[in-house]
Amino acid sequence: MKIAYISTYPPRECGLATFNNNLMHAINSNFPERRNLAQNGFVVALNDSENLQEYEYPEEVKYVIRQNHQKDYIRAANYINTSDADVCIMEHEFGIYGGESGIYILPLINRLEKPLISILHTILKDPSYVQRIIIREIAEQSSKIVVMSKRAVEFLTNIYEIPADKIQIIEHGVPDVEAPVENPVKNLSSFKNKRVMLTFGLLSRNKGLETVVKALPKIVEKHPDVMYVVLGNTHPGVIKSSGEEYRDHLKSLAAQLGVSKNLAFIAKFVSEEELVNYLTACEIYVTPYLNEAQITSGTLSYAVGAGAAVVSTPYWHATELLADKRGRLFDFKNSDALADTVIELLDQDRVLAELKENAYQYGLHLRWPVIGAEFIKVAQESLVRYDFSDKILRNSIVDPEILPKFSLTHVLRLTDDTGIVQHAKYGIPNLKEGYCLDDNARALIMALMAYQRNGSREAFELLPIYLSYIHYMQTDDGNFRNFLSFDRRYLDEVGSEDSFGRTIWALGHLIGCAASNSYREFSLEIFHKSVPHFAALKHLRGMANTIIGISLYLQVYPTDEGMVKILANLTQPLIDAYNNTQSDDWQWFEEKMTYDNAILPLALLHSCEITGNEEAKKIALATMAFLDQLTLSNGYLSPVGNDGWYYRGGTFPTFDQQAIETMAMVLMHFQAYQTFRIPQYIEKMFLSYKWFLGENTLRAPLYDHETKGCCDGLLPGGINRNQGAESTLAYLISHLTVLKAFELEYEYNKYGQKLQTC
Repeated sequence: MKIAYISTYPPRECGLATFNNNLMHAINSNFPERRNLAQNGFVVALNDSENLQEYEYPEEVKYVIRQNHQKDYIRAANYINTSDADVCIMEHEFGIYGGESGIYILPLINRLEKPLISILHTILKDPSYVQRIIIREIAEQSSKIVVMSKRAVEFLTNIYEIPADKIQIIEHGVPDVEAPVENPVKNLSSFKNKRVMLTFGLLSRNKGLETVVKALPKIVEKHPDVMYVVLGNTHPGVIKSSGEEYRDHLKSLAAQLGVSKNLAFIAKFVSEEELVNYLTACEIYVTPYLNEAQITSGTLSYAVGAGAAVVSTPYWHATELLADKRGRLFDFKNSDALADTVIELLDQDRVLAELKENAYQYGLHLRWPVIGAEFIKVAQESLVRYDFSDKILRNSIVDPEILPKFSLTHVLRLTDDTGIVQHAKYGIPNLKEGYCLDDNARALIMALMAYQRNGSREAFELLPIYLSYIHYMQTDDGNFRNFLSFDRRYLDEVGSEDSFGRTIWALGHLIGCAASNSYREFSLEIFHKSVPHFAALKHLRGMANTIIGISLYLQVYPTDEGMVKILANLTQPLIDAYNNTQSDDWQWFEEKMTYDNAILPLALLHSCEITGNEEAKKIALATMAFLDQLTLSNGYLSPVGNDGWYYRGGTFPTFDQQAIETMAMVLMHFQAYQTFRIPQYIEKMFLSYKWFLGENTLRAPLYDHETKGCCDGLLPGGINRNQGAESTLAYLISHLTVLKAFELEYEYNKYGQKLQTC
């Protein structure tokens, strides 16, 4: 039997990487004739870097997934499916996979054609909506869910509603080694002639080590030979964000308390053999975590397995593992209680020895070969029971393989410290045309979406530029100008209602998903200053854009009754316009279809989501169907052309097709799916998006793979080769929406067989 493992993997410094490596060796130890790890399977490793060569992986790593590359997950599934692996084992932790809470893993496991065993290292008591969905979907796609504690089973059955018979407890494994007679660690300066308290693992603030430092003065007063040793490197993620700030804080705290000479740091990543030496050389092992929400602790398991006397805060795993006199517990952040417990144990050698013996005896059944044998049994049972015909696999509605790699290259080319330039000659910014509010509002939405998707630093650094432009263009009375020359001269006194509405949309989006509190507060200030102008809007598209922004605002502030009333008041003119104009053969809001058409039903979808207005929902459905019939009936998107527009009873204009029409169609269909959960809308969304890639009237792609920009439209004689901000941002927003939709593949694949578009 060969096993494919999905996990982080050494040399990446990560607890799951170490666990998976240990598990592979544990399983291998039950097949002594196969000494090489690669003989029993292979690893699909998760990288936290864009660089596939970031780590020098050993030979058993056959495939690498870059955390934030959705295509890598699909290709990994194909690799596993075409391999000789019989079973797949996945280590799961929300943070190691891409997307919101690691949602990118779902398309991978949805495509697997092998039995899957999932090991859950974190099970949250209060999961977010997305986190709950992810765990439930993992359970559905898995032959077996493995957890390491009774509390985990309780959470999965009660909170996530996963059947108990699908869950199995296999405790965290520990090294299968004994302490050496001559322990070299005892000769280290921090251990020699010392009574050592030890903590090991990757350092980060949630470990609560300051509690131990604060307990040291009281302990040292009674036992001056005590040394607190912290073994381990700082977590790589912490290093990237704040360097050694936490380690330095602990040193400073020890100095303030006068116990610097009783605190030692050993900043190294140790092997299992070395770790056992450290654990058996210490008097007391401490895990001072700050709250109970720790369902599994590998460091705690290792300490018990080595026969250490453990003192811990009462987090979930500790309360189970240290029961029956295998350790001692003290309250969270209670340094006095910790000091009293340590002093009591150091005062009584017999009690200390009893704790160590109880832990050692329990740890014998946690040795890795024993744990490996349990996993082999689970894998064999899963293989026997697995029936591929029971797993409904469908082709994805969204094909990520045809999506170009997301790039901000052209946006960065068009953006300076003022904002994003309106136009370009081919791919070169046309500075003569200056800037406009419309494009900077769209750019703010796009940058937010990009930052939400993968934490893009480039996107994050664009946010203050676009937000600053919006602020600069707001007038004293709360309205907005639109146009600004390249030398920063205002070119109008009041902008269009469209630019006003698009700005409210962008502000609502930022309020709903602000990258920082300061951005949200700034956006709220601009938003509220503009509110008096909402009632003065007269044009449907200005209202529609504003409706979307208000709806996004109300998702964060649903109790703002005044804004709910404003939303209803702005929605009513769209309803009235439809009722006054529609007929059996004309399901629309006006006597003609002009530009940005899909924005009108999109606005009604957002409005009814907040207000529950059934008439708005009914009109949204009717106008969407009418628009789809006109623009998608040929099997590709052919939006209403701006060369004459489409009048009731007139001729449908094929050209000039604009990118903002396509963006609105993509957003409309995605919102329709989120409202009605009908997979056909995802199909139509993706079909609309493919207009950019060449599935259009001229069969010509508008996305430029060289410049990473988007051409300005389809003309009768070909493509408008200019690549301005409007078209490029329309493409990027559409692209990001499709990527967001792809994250939901696990969901819409369940709603029935793939439906034929139109």
